[in-house]
Amino acid sequence: MDFVSLNFYIFLAVILLLYYIFPLRKRWGILLVGSIAFYAFVSLEGLAVLFAVVLVSYLFAVAVGALRKKGKFLAGLVLFFGIVLVLLPLLAVKNSAFVIENLLKGDTTYWIVPLGLSFFTLQVVAYLVDVYRGKIKAQKNLLKYTLFVSFFPQIIQGPIPRYEQLGNQLFDGQLFEPRKVTKGLQLMLWGFFLKFMIADKAAIVVNTVFGNQEIYAGTYFWVAGCLYVVQLYTDFLACVCLAQGIAGLFGIRLTDNFRQPFLSRSIKELWGRWHITLGAWLRDYIYIPLGGNRHGKIRKYLNLIVVFVISGIWHGAAGMTYIVWGLMQAIYQLVGDLTAKPKAKLYELMGFEKDGACQKLIQRAGVFFWFLISVMIFRASTMEEGISVLRSMFTVFNPWILFDDSLFTLGLEWKEWVVLISSILLLIKVSLTQEKMCIRNWVLRQPLIVRWVLYIGIILVVVVFGTYGYGFNAQDFIYGGF
Repeated sequence: MDFVSLNFYIFLAVILLLYYIFPLRKRWGILLVGSIAFYAFVSLEGLAVLFAVVLVSYLFAVAVGALRKKGKFLAGLVLFFGIVLVLLPLLAVKNSAFVIENLLKGDTTYWIVPLGLSFFTLQVVAYLVDVYRGKIKAQKNLLKYTLFVSFFPQIIQGPIPRYEQLGNQLFDGQLFEPRKVTKGLQLMLWGFFLKFMIADKAAIVVNTVFGNQEIYAGTYFWVAGCLYVVQLYTDFLACVCLAQGIAGLFGIRLTDNFRQPFLSRSIKELWGRWHITLGAWLRDYIYIPLGGNRHGKIRKYLNLIVVFVISGIWHGAAGMTYIVWGLMQAIYQLVGDLTAKPKAKLYELMGFEKDGACQKLIQRAGVFFWFLISVMIFRASTMEEGISVLRSMFTVFNPWILFDDSLFTLGLEWKEWVVLISSILLLIKVSLTQEKMCIRNWVLRQPLIVRWVLYIGIILVVVVFGTYGYGFNAQDFIYGGF
């Protein structure tokens, strides 16, 4: 049962009905029961791990909160052991195979992989640290704390919530507000559009090319690589939109996780717009405690490297590809920082208006290019495979495949290519518009007939042109695997 299954929406309808029937102060109990039921459906074998992480973090948070009054040293010591215990399942699942195979030269160990482990682990680590810092008080009610960790719209793929942002929304109960429900449904419609009109269509080409690397070369990898970046973005954004939209049906707001990342003009800016809650977590709980940029440039760059290596480890350590990908993000930012003044001078010498359209276009194209190069490593099973793909991209010259019928052999017919490209162009237009205004608020200001024409139009487009149904299976959300 996931966000694109009929069973989920039957389940959601039941939980919604019960939520608004029950008294306001009891509604958190419905969310708790629904969240546990949902997790049991999608990952029954992982439920024990989830409960273990919840119980351990609950007990340590209460202890840390009590010990803070007696002195930070003892509280800090308890915090340290609490974080270690909470991280153990994540480290075992993510990195034990790499350590055993590559460092210890042993046989692979297979673990039960609880869905959402990467996300709820970071969530509870942040909670523990915030209790230690005195930003929040430890939640004494174990059931309420369990709801905070397991809230079903966001547990599988985030966004990664903070207790001060989400806690009271869950526990106080929300009144039925048509505007919030409508905005939630709007987000869900957009999520379905992104998933079925872009991500799953792009996935067909991406899987065809990267699944048969011995057949394809050169421009094929450029096309598949660009589509993989698009797929990665729209698939994750679709899941976040659905999570936010579903939470919105209950009157609950989940924080944003993306803000038009490919309109960024530097890799540093990209990481302020892409997977925002992960970036904020790394900043607040790794980068700043390491010293941030407070101790000179060399220390700042070392801290950046540590942060992005940890980001790579968070994604996994299969064949070092994720770690190298993380290092590349740090190096991009380091080089970008060191070359900022020469680049500004170059733009001036070339006659580009500062912050003008041409300069923005070049910078955005550069961000997409360098991110694409790193993603070729990110997607590869091994470093050798990733390097082989990059070598082919830069050494094999076959651009004619863009103009003959070669692209139509990659799983999409010409009509589906038209739909995919048109959908990507619409996404670009929407992204540019969202930089200036909130489209959902604009829609809500329109006459009723205009709103319904838009809603019904999107539904019909997705139903008629979306990639699903007979002959297709909805692809699993990519970040569910992390």
